Amino acid sequence: MNYALLFPGQGAQYVGMGSHLFEADHRLLVDRADELLGWSLKQMCLDGPEDALTRTEHAQPALYALAFAQWEAFSKRLPTLPVAAAGHSLGEYTALTAAGVLSFDDGLRLVAKRGQAMAAAADREPSAMAALLGASPDVAEAIAAERRESGGRLWVANLNAPGQVVVAGGEPDIDWVVDNARDLRVRRAVKLNVAGAFHTPFMAPAARELASAVAEVAFGTARFDVYGNVTAAPLVGSVGDTLVEQLTSPVRFEESLANMAEAGVDVFVHVGPGDVTAGMAKRSAPSAEVLIVNDPASLEAAVDRLAL
Repeated sequence: MNYALLFPGQGAQYVGMGSHLFEADHRLLVDRADELLGWSLKQMCLDGPEDALTRTEHAQPALYALAFAQWEAFSKRLPTLPVAAAGHSLGEYTALTAAGVLSFDDGLRLVAKRGQAMAAAADREPSAMAALLGASPDVAEAIAAERRESGGRLWVANLNAPGQVVVAGGEPDIDWVVDNARDLRVRRAVKLNVAGAFHTPFMAPAARELASAVAEVAFGTARFDVYGNVTAAPLVGSVGDTLVEQLTSPVRFEESLANMAEAGVDVFVHVGPGDVTAGMAKRSAPSAEVLIVNDPASLEAAVDRLAL
């Protein structure tokens, strides 16, 4: 059984998440996170309020810390390492930390800087994202190209799974997509509740800030393959450059999942809050088994399954 880890990205957060991870077994990690962040991870995750937790600068480090804590607890019960891992956007940092490429501290510092820089970039001018329901990547690319040719700013931002494509751009561009979805050969376009046009050129200022932070980090050797959002392939060479490029490039998650399955992965395990990447895996690699580890009961079930 060849299993791969999947870590969630921004959007998986909710008030009350990770309550089981704030117990004694994880206190050292939680206390360290508070020290590095300068705010209470436990209070933010358990008490919110929701609008505060949803803010990019809070949601990203909170999800990173909790997903890694969940992996740490899970890994202690497993006889073998995974053969691969991937994370959706922010989750790529958790995957790299699980693989030993980043230390927990360095990963959290980078994620905190990333969240702050992305929030600041989103505040510079109005921008947004929309999910194109039932659209293929080719249709989404054609829509974005058509809008840019007429002077708009619209790009494909997420290729999550079959029928799950997200575009991002200026507020007027997203409104245009939503209002004209049917004419654009899309069943429906749904505006997302996010701060800005992530994974597009709108994030160029954030990429420049992140590059400075990345330059100060020493990256280690991966214990297993980590499939990157930018390439949909195992990361090699300058991991830091890829993380910077990720901010302005589309997330190729569907392709990453398909490539992992083709390389021999037959079980995907979503680790961390929610279950979003599990749904993406079921759609993108239908022949693979999908497990979820987001609480003590699901952890036990996954350990039992992988031990067979």
